[in-house]
Amino acid sequence: MMPSVVVFDIGGVLVDWQPHLAWTEEFGSVAETKAFMERIGFSERNLRGDNGELFAEMAEELDDPEDQRRLAAYVPNYAKTVENAVEGTWEVLDALKAKGVPVHAITNWSVETWPEGLKSHPRLGEVFGTLVISGEEGVIKPEARIFELLCERAGVAPSDCVFIDDSPTNVDGAKAVGWDAIQFTGAEALRVALEQRGLL
Repeated sequence: MMPSVVVFDIGGVLVDWQPHLAWTEEFGSVAETKAFMERIGFSERNLRGDNGELFAEMAEELDDPEDQRRLAAYVPNYAKTVENAVEGTWEVLDALKAKGVPVHAITNWSVETWPEGLKSHPRLGEVFGTLVISGEEGVIKPEARIFELLCERAGVAPSDCVFIDDSPTNVDGAKAVGWDAIQFTGAEALRVALEQRGLL
């Protein structure tokens, strides 16, 4: 059975997320910023944020007071990291909506940084029928429960859904619970994949 509902990831699909931009102005170079991020284990801590933890509390775990200050400042600096949309994807989303295809979203996103992201991209709070934000739920992709939450709240079955995500791991997570899924590599390839499924 062909899917009838499209579920978007947001970061890396609709919004270009560049976390180093939260600190690049302070450090003066991308290389120094990324060295700092590596030193504090930013990727791991960001995932914990996506799972509901607070950045100020994670900052207290660091030994260096300056690193503590910088990580705690991530939330107020967050808007700098998501200034740009991913080219072409919003047009695909709008085309789906114009055809009457239900559009939902599941995003791994911190409960603290989500309101900051909405300041840069207010449509994110308006465009989806059902929106599941990991930081609000305390569960992250690719865990099965986050996909189940979307189905429960949108009133759809797994076989109804096609999921779009730039992460192969999250694509596999969706497939594991019976969804169709597309790994996002660009807007034009996405449009073709949706056309093949009769959605565009």
